[in-house]
Amino acid sequence: MIRSLWFRLLAAFTLVIVVTISTVFFFINQATQSEIREFSERIGQIRTGRMEAELSNYYSRRGSWEGIQSSVQQWGKLYGQRIILTDANSTVVADSEGGFLGKPYKPDSPGRPLLPPRQWVSIGTLYVSPESAPEVGLASLQLVYSAIGRFFLWGGLVAIGIALLITLFLSRRILAPVKALTSAAKRLGRGDFSQKVEVKDRGELGELAQTFNSMANDLEQAERLRRNLVADIAHELRTPLSNIQGYLEAIRDGVVQPDAVTINSLYEEVILLSRLIDDLQELALAEAGELKLVRQVEDIAGVINQAVAAIQPQATARGIAVLTDLPGGLPQCDIDSHRISQVLNNLLNNAVAHTPSGGTITVAARRQGKLVEISVTDTGEGITAEELPNIFERFYRVDKSRARATGGYGLGLTIAKRLVEAHSGKIEAHSELGKGSRFTFTLPISK
Repeated sequence: MIRSLWFRLLAAFTLVIVVTISTVFFFINQATQSEIREFSERIGQIRTGRMEAELSNYYSRRGSWEGIQSSVQQWGKLYGQRIILTDANSTVVADSEGGFLGKPYKPDSPGRPLLPPRQWVSIGTLYVSPESAPEVGLASLQLVYSAIGRFFLWGGLVAIGIALLITLFLSRRILAPVKALTSAAKRLGRGDFSQKVEVKDRGELGELAQTFNSMANDLEQAERLRRNLVADIAHELRTPLSNIQGYLEAIRDGVVQPDAVTINSLYEEVILLSRLIDDLQELALAEAGELKLVRQVEDIAGVINQAVAAIQPQATARGIAVLTDLPGGLPQCDIDSHRISQVLNNLLNNAVAHTPSGGTITVAARRQGKLVEISVTDTGEGITAEELPNIFERFYRVDKSRARATGGYGLGLTIAKRLVEAHSGKIEAHSELGKGSRFTFTLPISK
């Protein structure tokens, strides 16, 4: 491929040089032909004028055309043209080729084309044939070649040599990053996602290298997330499955009785497994863009009040106040109310889990152009600046020691983010350690 590109560059340069030289040579030859024709016409007029003057003098001295044939033959040989002289009765008295002597002559009789005759009263008529066009073309071509043809030939050879050097230079400059991209792409195809291409070019090749590096980064991140996802799922499934296996082995060995307490414990572990599988399935559908939304015009204030009412008993039991700040006249939104309730529930559950007794959770909403902005603010423990960018990642938990029963699987915020994005909205988090956190998301207003 690289050799082919090198050859195509050389062929392109050579073709341009050959076409340029041929075009210039063609136009110079055409201009030379035109000049030669004009020059030939002027010379012909001068010759004809001289012959007219000599013939007039000859006739004045002799009083007839007797003996003029030899002079006409010499002129024909000298000028390379056919010359015919007729008397006043249109009878040929001299012919440079001798074919029409003593015969009547008419300009339209068969023969070589003749110039328009020049007339003298009671003397005769002179006919002179023109020079042939092929002879003029050949003469001009010989003249152009002898004068500048060698310069064109040597110039073309030098230009082709320069083109070869330029091709070598450009091929190295162009093909080096292409070769680097090809090599990196092959290694990337074998699974080495750490490949990067260093290209300093600021043009298309530099843009291509940047695109390749961006693609490699995306693939590397996707592969890392895939591995993390598989490891996290295996880890999350292992704990409840191990608990269920332990209970069943204990019952089989007679160590534990299959009473109501044991059965309830097994049931709780199964519920945890079922909830994890449902969350994973929902997350997979959301990330694949196949999550089905039943969107309709809804009163967003009513959806928020329902979510707050649902979390109120849990917050009250922990000594946390849940407040709302909803201005009147909030516009209706085009949403799937069930999915947005799920987003609010996830945010409120997180806020309750990370807010101490005596704290406050505030749910607010306001209009922002064609969107409604909803925020959930708590006065809890907050999130460090290092952890804040990762809170929407799968299975990420800020408090690693928190039990699953209270801390969840680390999928709630990820699912909330995907659900908001499925509504063409955006979710963000702001937090300060020791002062609390604020989660904000937007929803489109119904048209």
